[in-house]
Amino acid sequence: MKIGVYPGSFDPVTFGHLDIIERSAKLFDKLYIGVLNNSAKKSMFTAEERVELIREVTKDITNVVVDSFDGLLAEYVEVIGADAIVRGLRAVTDFEYEIQIAQMNHALNPRVDTIYLTTSTQYAYLSSSIVKEIAMYHGDVTKFVPEAVAYKLKEKANKR
Repeated sequence: MKIGVYPGSFDPVTFGHLDIIERSAKLFDKLYIGVLNNSAKKSMFTAEERVELIREVTKDITNVVVDSFDGLLAEYVEVIGADAIVRGLRAVTDFEYEIQIAQMNHALNPRVDTIYLTTSTQYAYLSSSIVKEIAMYHGDVTKFVPEAVAYKLKEKANKR
């Protein structure tokens, strides 16, 4: 069984993330979506909320498992028995950062490789940070995130 892991903060999950999830789920028997629980990072959604949102929007993809982790990705990969790490690339600037992370992960765990999927062109401009900013100014985010996520973003924005 080939197992992949697509790690990220997913704060919030966007259509760009879903594009990578759907495409990479076709490459593996099982695909873990590893939601990073990084206490040093100020997230809009808790790790638990992000896990639940991703479970909701991926419920029809039968080989996807949504989980959270903290610590090193190279160690998480070993715990779940993943064969590869999946990363999405929007632009050359993403690659410069991602190649360093991939090389570090490979140095920490030589058994696992990183594969890259380029984001579909209609999502190349999309980032969670931009979506959060639009939501905080009460803008319409329905073009960028699934309906369940847009609803939760609106809730959060109204509380601030």
